[in-house]
Amino acid sequence: MKTSDHTILITGGATGIGRGLAEAFHARGNKVIIAGRRKEVLDEVTAANPGMSAYVLDVGDADAIREFARRVTAEHPTLDVLVNNAGIMRAESLLAQPDDLADAEATVITNVLGPIRLTAALLPALQKRPRSTIINVTSGLAFVPLARTPTYSATKAALHSYTQSLRSQLKGTTTEVIELAPPAVQTDLMPGQATSAHAMPLKEYIAEVMGIFEAQPGAEEVCVERVKFLRNAEAEGRFGQVFQMLNGG
Repeated sequence: MKTSDHTILITGGATGIGRGLAEAFHARGNKVIIAGRRKEVLDEVTAANPGMSAYVLDVGDADAIREFARRVTAEHPTLDVLVNNAGIMRAESLLAQPDDLADAEATVITNVLGPIRLTAALLPALQKRPRSTIINVTSGLAFVPLARTPTYSATKAALHSYTQSLRSQLKGTTTEVIELAPPAVQTDLMPGQATSAHAMPLKEYIAEVMGIFEAQPGAEEVCVERVKFLRNAEAEGRFGQVFQMLNGG
């Protein structure tokens, strides 16, 4: 994917990796549209980046996704890039879960059903463009799970698998499919992560990602160097070692 001359929609675009990508693409002259649940945060981002557009969207709401897709394609008919970035991550104790499983179910709805539903809603419009791109943001934890966030890790593994199938089915069409798999990055995804010495600084992550996009426009996976010890652990026969390193024991 080229890094300019696009109309790009980024879910979860008001904070963290989503905002970093939005501002990086905006700086390169793209028309950037961000979507998220909190209007006041969206407004802060658009105020700091004149020309950027924003929509309130809860990707966990199936009806809202359908209405949003109708509106955004009507108002932005040149939309040609979808970045499924919105996600939540919560620690869970599997031995002490409440009966309603609210955290686990919310994580599945946001991280898996959200991207699947939004992709389905926007794919007909994307397929009408001369070229289009779908970028699904997964995680290094799709490949080696963090045991204290079991549902999050499982949803990212599911999205990795879905992305592979979507790419296969769209082969030969005008829509390419890219997986972006971050390592731990200094964002507010989890309490304390924004200042963790074990997480990659956000600016460094975004700079390396944009460098990969520019150097490898045909890449199907975008993995910075820091995530490769997770991404390649199983293929390199290191899965057990990396799992223990990540989780102790």
